[in-house]
Amino acid sequence: MACCRSCFCCQCCCREGETRTPEELTILGELRDEEDEILPRKDYESLDYDRCINEPYVEVLEGLDNKKARKYEAVRWVMVFVIGVTVGLVGLFVDFFVHLFTKIKFSVVADSIEKCTDRGCLSLSLLELLTFNMVFVFIASLLVLIEPVAAGSGIPEIKSYLNGVKIPGIVRLRTFLCKAAGVLFSVAGGLFVGKEGPMIHSGAIVGAGLPQLFCSMSATFTLNFFRSGINFNKWGSFQLPGLLNFGEFKCSDGEKKCHLWTAVDLGFFVLMGVVGGLLGALFNCMNKCLAKYRMRHIHPKARFIRVLESLLVAMVTTVVIFLASVLLGECRDLSSPTTHNSTVSGSEDINSTIRQFFCSNKSYNDMATLFFNPQEAAIHQLFHQDGTFSPATLSIFFLLYFLLACWTYGVSVPSGLFVPSLLCGAAFGRLVANILKVKLGLHIYSGTFALIGAAAFLGGVVRMTISLTVILIESTNEITYGLPIMITLMVAKWTGDFFNKGIYDIHIQLKGVPLLEWETEVEMDKLTASDIMEPNLTYVYPHTRVQSLVSILRTTVYHAFPVVTENRQNERDFMKGNILISNNIRFKKSNIVSRAAEQRRRCQSMKSYPSSELRNVCDDQNAAAEPAEEGEDLLQQMLERRHAPYPNLYPDQSPSEEWTMEERFRPLTFHGLILRSQLVNLLIRGVCYSENQSSATQPRLSFTEMTEDYPRYPDIHEVDLALLNPRMIVDVTPYMNSCPYTVSPNTRISQVFNLFRTMGLRHLPVVNAVGEIVGIITRHNLTHEFLVAKLRQHYITI
Repeated sequence: MACCRSCFCCQCCCREGETRTPEELTILGELRDEEDEILPRKDYESLDYDRCINEPYVEVLEGLDNKKARKYEAVRWVMVFVIGVTVGLVGLFVDFFVHLFTKIKFSVVADSIEKCTDRGCLSLSLLELLTFNMVFVFIASLLVLIEPVAAGSGIPEIKSYLNGVKIPGIVRLRTFLCKAAGVLFSVAGGLFVGKEGPMIHSGAIVGAGLPQLFCSMSATFTLNFFRSGINFNKWGSFQLPGLLNFGEFKCSDGEKKCHLWTAVDLGFFVLMGVVGGLLGALFNCMNKCLAKYRMRHIHPKARFIRVLESLLVAMVTTVVIFLASVLLGECRDLSSPTTHNSTVSGSEDINSTIRQFFCSNKSYNDMATLFFNPQEAAIHQLFHQDGTFSPATLSIFFLLYFLLACWTYGVSVPSGLFVPSLLCGAAFGRLVANILKVKLGLHIYSGTFALIGAAAFLGGVVRMTISLTVILIESTNEITYGLPIMITLMVAKWTGDFFNKGIYDIHIQLKGVPLLEWETEVEMDKLTASDIMEPNLTYVYPHTRVQSLVSILRTTVYHAFPVVTENRQNERDFMKGNILISNNIRFKKSNIVSRAAEQRRRCQSMKSYPSSELRNVCDDQNAAAEPAEEGEDLLQQMLERRHAPYPNLYPDQSPSEEWTMEERFRPLTFHGLILRSQLVNLLIRGVCYSENQSSATQPRLSFTEMTEDYPRYPDIHEVDLALLNPRMIVDVTPYMNSCPYTVSPNTRISQVFNLFRTMGLRHLPVVNAVGEIVGIITRHNLTHEFLVAKLRQHYITI
């Protein structure tokens, strides 16, 4: 399907999968119009999920016994409970102050409106509401200036983090404080945002800091215990199970024809799912365009511009709420309180949250009831209010909320999208119920259609199915809603996926995060590991001078380095017709001079030394490695050879362009991986030995000393070079990972992807049949965009 880019509507209706991504276009050398350009991807790294099996870690394993293991398990369970309690207290803190500030704000403004209705001073009421909202939003924006990662819901970042992407500052204490306090003021400031997404981010930070587990049971217990005591003054009664509770869906006792839903209603639910998917796709498309505009024109400017944008959104939202409630609301008859309706907050029932602006005592303003209430209370109104909302009111409310929520999501304040999507969808569902019930005379339960509408719109925006089904069922305490909710969410997801991705995936893509999907497409198996690997390697030797390590660390940004040796004894294997050697050259066909260039770069950086290799470091150990004389104890020879250093490294002369291809491609025997953080740690702690000594004299670091700086390992630029002796030698072999996962150059992409994804790898060396490293694979080499570009190159080649 061809797609023109001349209009906004056309861009919204085009499927994203049929346009090439910026990374593909960069690789293929194609240009793109400035309007369609996406900002460059950031160089995100993967998390180190895979254990580094080195000598310090092996020493820890050897010291473990069953008693220590049981003690460790007990500590883990205690930490699980502590994390849950802490998360529950954070949720209680946010919910309490949001409710308190919102109650104070609406009470003051409502009293002012009642007094100014007759006096004609409604402008003063609007000014009061503006003051409250602008001050709250200003505080939230300032907190985001302190920690920019605290902006938004945090769900895209946490989703990326759990996918294995290392995002700086995402689980720091400062992020937690700014997030928890900022979302409090964002919601209290009247912005169309929710607090559930930021609460997920806050809980993730608590879990990462206390130390990396999640547990919902103790969190729910803690939150339930304190909310029941604070709101009902009944400590231990557990009457408020969570922050989001839609109340009980139940027909009145006198309505015999009433039913929550029937099989006939499923047809309407499917149609609502289709409409919800379309609306969600439109919402995501508009929000993506806004996000790209912010990335191009707002984020590059001074940071206070973001604060001004937040204040502008708050001001417009406040004016729209006030004018819509005053001018567009209709007076509806007030029904008598019913006993089956559940509580909203504290001892308030449904009818206690109605707003009677400019209406008589026996009627209420339906528009003001929706706008001049917390979002959770408005959702309860749409789900359980016995009275009706006019179709005009519901249509206007849905349109205004849709546009303002789309504009708001992405401003520089902590903000969620869960509750706003539910409220917007509930208005859509209630509108459908009004049409079916009033216009067509069908006997339906309006609250059910409001719930299905909320599920349809939320599913169309975020594209989740199973998790949302569980959340909505738990929020309604009605298991019979499982089938219609699941069907609606599935239809909404399928419909929305035809046009674009979910809102969180869109923002992940805009941030340039190399997110890995669950599996690759079948067509990708036409590629092998050699097609996608990075052949330009920056490597270190088992024994390397301090000056050489500093040069490597300060001139590269790689987070891991292969530990290799060059063995001149294998030079006789370089001959024409040798299939192993020809394959090795074929795997390096895209990098003919990379080895020579790497050597030359090191030689130039060394200055006082012709090369970075270590020459003849331990003559006595080498002598021990020579063939034993006849009659010598073979076992003793093996024991001595075990402690011999790795082969000494040549050549002494600098690389030159006159080198033959065989010289450039001398075998790089792979021995393991050493991380950047480990090398910096060795340099800071003075782990090295002099060239006239044996490597056995080098100081040894324990596992605790190697990991005590986690997760804030020092950077090479923080090291005082004056304290380092450049002539000293570092033996990295005890600290490297000597047994990382590796793949063959001929391994198919599906195998590479499954290994990398399931094992949580960060680096995957590609090693040929004779133990030589020919490349390395990272997360960026497995992203969908990169694989698609390589597949197109593959087609062009064949």
